[in-house]
Amino acid sequence: QVQLVESGGGLVQAGDSLRLSCAASGRTFSSYAMGWFRQAPGKEREIVAAISRSGGSAYYAESVKGRFTISGDNAKNTVYLQMNSLKPEDTAVYYCAARSSPLTDYAARTRREYSDWGQGTQVTVSS
Repeated sequence: QVQLVESGGGLVQAGDSLRLSCAASGRTFSSYAMGWFRQAPGKEREIVAAISRSGGSAYYAESVKGRFTISGDNAKNTVYLQMNSLKPEDTAVYYCAARSSPLTDYAARTRREYSDWGQGTQVTVSS
């Protein structure tokens, strides 16, 4: 099991940027594939981006392609989500998730594939 703590959320204006961080502890970070999900009020939790153990594969939801970038730093046991050109529809609680995986180049994209979750960080984008 791995413990995940997100940070970096906040209130910004449309067009601004934010970088979310997810610090992991408890087990070897490099054995985990990581993902970012978000949940807006009244909506299902949805995938935003995912990255494989190796960092060589990434997945992005269509709604964030070209604006968001997921990356990892094994030395810091941290995964990041760089969010640029933010829109009001990006407003949500953002969750970091981890998946222990023997596959080095697979970026998991569904909730059920992840076993460990952070507590979430709020991102609010005003128009």
